[in-house]
Amino acid sequence: MSKQKELPLLEPEAAAPCCEPLAAHSISTADAIALAPAFKALGDPIRLQLLSQIASAPEGETCVCDLNVGFDVSGPTISHHLKVLREAGLIEGERRGTWVYYSAVREKMSALAGLLVIEPATV
Repeated sequence: MSKQKELPLLEPEAAAPCCEPLAAHSISTADAIALAPAFKALGDPIRLQLLSQIASAPEGETCVCDLNVGFDVSGPTISHHLKVLREAGLIEGERRGTWVYYSAVREKMSALAGLLVIEPATV
């Protein structure tokens, strides 16, 4: 029987936003080109719901077999939407046997959210 050394848990560092919030100053062309596909992917209601289901999964990931529930579209259509989300960098997939398990790329989601932060107006 081998003894396994227990490794200490490290706290994840806060993800630095890619760019300043839009309300702070204008976004660069490079940042706009990099982030536009993710915003475009979220412009579809089914993809937005899929991302929500994946990001809110209690285990941090969800099986593709569980994502077909609640949609009035075919399996191939769900697969297409997942591909768009994956290509936009919003989700990652890991094949395990027959199924693919998806998880949200939280750093990308944080970058998108950080861009849209607007401080309340002061009077």
